[in-house]
Amino acid sequence: MNIAVILVALVLAVIAWKVLTGVIKIAAIIGIIVLALWFVSQGGLA
Repeated sequence: MNIAVILVALVLAVIAWKVLTGVIKIAAIIGIIVLALWFVSQGGLA
């Protein structure tokens, strides 16, 4: 399930890159990465 979490994070990052602008874009992508890493470290969907 870790691969699924990473794929979802990548999709969300691409959407944020296309939709958002400036500092908000960077903050959103960093937030997505942090949440994905936290989710994986907690055991994912298992």
